[in-house]
Amino acid sequence: MITLYTYNTPNGRKISVALEEMGLPYEVKVIDITKGEQFGEAFLAIAPNNKIPAIVDSDGPDGKPVSVFESGAILLYLAEKTGKFLPSDVRGRTAVYEWLMWQMAGFGPMPGQVHFFLGQPEGPARDFGLERYGKETRRLYGVLDRQLNGRDFVATRGEPSIADFAILGWAWRHERHKVDLSEFPAVKAWYERMLARPAVAKGLEVKLA
Repeated sequence: MITLYTYNTPNGRKISVALEEMGLPYEVKVIDITKGEQFGEAFLAIAPNNKIPAIVDSDGPDGKPVSVFESGAILLYLAEKTGKFLPSDVRGRTAVYEWLMWQMAGFGPMPGQVHFFLGQPEGPARDFGLERYGKETRRLYGVLDRQLNGRDFVATRGEPSIADFAILGWAWRHERHKVDLSEFPAVKAWYERMLARPAVAKGLEVKLA
């Protein structure tokens, strides 16, 4: 059994989607970040950066429990554990690594800043933040749109990879990014394709808060 410590955020949704797609049994332990629960001593023991999500796998690689923090590391761990959604050949794996790192380095931090500035009082600082990070967020949607042109999934053929799950967690909030997916037709088609997968739909609907 895997215990998922999380909240209803894009990074949390990456993992619930992956767990559903991989068919792994799991239970959710909600960490209410609006109440500062991520700073509790028990959670700190498994997530030293005080960030959700984190997991504890009671059946780790040596048969003993193992904890994993950081959403990208969790996705890689789960892919290695199950042998799913990560190509076995080096060339294929490298493409997945590239787009997983792209998400973690840009398509997450940048729209995350949009989220932050949308919550600030109106004024020059808010306007500056939204202009700067909104522009970069739209650029990243454009990068993704070019990558998806003529292909079903971001880094693989035939089935999605953990890179798709990672990116989907943030594309799921496109309306909050002030992005109309109709402006990025390849992303829109991919997004609809992903949401049509029953396990993805379940992973996005499971209660995380």
